[in-house]
Amino acid sequence: MPIYTAASLKAELNEKGWRLTPQRETILQVFQNLAEGKHLSAEDLYYMLQNEGEHISLSTIYRTLKLMARMGILRELELAEGHKHYELNQPYPYHHHHLICVRCNKMIEFKSEPILKIGSKTAQKEGYHLLDCQLTIHAVCPTCQRSLLPA
Repeated sequence: MPIYTAASLKAELNEKGWRLTPQRETILQVFQNLAEGKHLSAEDLYYMLQNEGEHISLSTIYRTLKLMARMGILRELELAEGHKHYELNQPYPYHHHHLICVRCNKMIEFKSEPILKIGSKTAQKEGYHLLDCQLTIHAVCPTCQRSLLPA
């Protein structure tokens, strides 16, 4: 999985008959500069860009996030909040998975070499090119478990 630059994104888009628009480049830069462990929804990204004076429509953001996820640049995450979040799809050894509390939405990122090996081996066996391998575990955290106990 390569780390994308504007030039490599432009080349891949051109190969498919698409263009590297200023909006796509801006969105790529946001994710490249995002702090480790930070995930953005389309709405989060929209408001962040608005606050920075960038005027990219929400529909353009949705389309660009979907495109970049299909290309393997971004990881699309189903978190406990009921809408998708995105993060940069980093190559190994930065690959990680998510453990999410379904009550308070607390999230823990963790790495697991066996999960990545199983995903990679399965993809290779079936002739697929692996873009991403992620495991999301939905659970109830210890704090929320204690609040569920009768008083």
